[in-house]
Amino acid sequence: MAETKREIERKYELPSRSRDGGVASGGAVVSGGAAGLPDLARAKGVDAVRADGVVELDAVYYDTADLRLAAGSLTLRRRTGGDDAGWHLKLPVSPGVRDEIRAPLADTVPEELTALLRSRIRDARLIPVVRLRTSRDISRLLGGDGAPLAEVSVDTVRAQRLGDTVVATSWTEVEVELTDDADPALLDAVDKKLRKAGLRPASAASKLSRALTETAREDTGKDAQGAKDEGAGKPVGKGVKGAKAKRAKGKGAKRPVTAAEHVLAYLRVQADAIVAQDPAVRRDLPDSVHQLRVATRRMRSAFRTYGKVVDRSVTDPIGEELKWLAAELGIDRDQEVLNERLLSRIAELPDTLLLGPVRARLRIWNAGRRAGSRSQAVAVLDSERYLALLDSLDALLADPPLLRPAAANRPGKVLPAAILKDYGRLAGRVEQALELPPGEERDIALHNARKAAKRARYAAEAALPALGRPAQRFVKRMKAVQTVLGDHQDSVVARDALRDLGIRAHAAGESAFTWGLLHGHEEAQAAGRERELPQVWERASAPGLRADLTG
Repeated sequence: MAETKREIERKYELPSRSRDGGVASGGAVVSGGAAGLPDLARAKGVDAVRADGVVELDAVYYDTADLRLAAGSLTLRRRTGGDDAGWHLKLPVSPGVRDEIRAPLADTVPEELTALLRSRIRDARLIPVVRLRTSRDISRLLGGDGAPLAEVSVDTVRAQRLGDTVVATSWTEVEVELTDDADPALLDAVDKKLRKAGLRPASAASKLSRALTETAREDTGKDAQGAKDEGAGKPVGKGVKGAKAKRAKGKGAKRPVTAAEHVLAYLRVQADAIVAQDPAVRRDLPDSVHQLRVATRRMRSAFRTYGKVVDRSVTDPIGEELKWLAAELGIDRDQEVLNERLLSRIAELPDTLLLGPVRARLRIWNAGRRAGSRSQAVAVLDSERYLALLDSLDALLADPPLLRPAAANRPGKVLPAAILKDYGRLAGRVEQALELPPGEERDIALHNARKAAKRARYAAEAALPALGRPAQRFVKRMKAVQTVLGDHQDSVVARDALRDLGIRAHAAGESAFTWGLLHGHEEAQAAGRERELPQVWERASAPGLRADLTG
């Protein structure tokens, strides 16, 4: 069974004069500690340093032949030695922070780890690419109560690039890793001491990244660039040659100039988000399904908004598949959101108005509607249809079907025109909804207006790098409209659910009073949102807001 550990660490390179074991200038060696380190017992928050000796680690890193994991800043290894021998999969969370998922030692990659990599590797084989043998000299920083706060290690690394020809390199580095629940501010205190002693932050974000860079063979020189953790390559699908190189965003990447370059940059961000959120959904992390669905919606919206830039005869079929994916994953998410809304409404009522087993009734109802939805979501991510969709996205971005002249034009001309077209669509729907009397027909019209507001907002978000503050102001106003209309629609859905709960309670011989009361509250909430809409729309429809987009 896999377990997860949050890894928060910083890596350093020793000064050149101390890389062979000499003492770094600027600080004394810790008594009994690792050579090359200053006295970290003087760092703020540290009471003492304990030397824990040297351990020998032997790790083999696995990746696809074209290094898709390294390109996404992921590492997969099988390591022996130390107190955590086994398979380790590291997923990036933020700079210096990774989730390490561990599985017991086995001869082959555990299926539970392979599943988390499926959105990146698809049907490609995982093969050994690098072997790292490390002599780790460990010291632990202790607090006033003697509890460990962080592990500091001086690692002497010998790396081998595996393949037909073995290429080797070696180096020494320092790692500082917090223990669980330790204060991250400790890293800053230790950093100050290490820098004063002449150490500098490592240029590579991981040992694997450095090994790949330093052992890159001349005939596969692209490997080193593609494996840089800070940056940059992107996963490629089966049969999509060159996609990773085209999607790289390294320091030397050219800034978008044309309308097409801006639109494609936005589409790549969404495609990357889908791939990155896949393992998060499989791990059932908070908000992961929502973030994956948002990426699919943004991409679909961009396909439609910028149809004069990217050929819709190509993107429409992909958009339909994105719609399918969002719908399949939304079954569990929508029910989760609804349940949270109803729970919050119940919590607002005094106990004297909770007649009957209200919370128990909601719990049973919610469990019945969510039964099997979690396993269904994972099954969707394992399906051939989903993997084919990912391959289609890679193929689209590797060889985009651009339309001239719009694709080659300046973004300041093409993007505002597309945004204003979406705005016009929204304006028509809002005006139509406001003319209707309250009731079901108006509810449907307001829901359609909500979807149009979301599309107008996404259109402007895609143009933010090109249009700057005018687009940002437009996004803010569209988001305000979307929020009002979204809360109204949530109330419509909640009222349907409350009616169903009331019927079930009555049929079971329970009081339906509370469900009727909550239904009335939701009805009042929706009416308040409808009264609020004209004022919010007046601000969002100000002519100056649109005029600023065109300069």
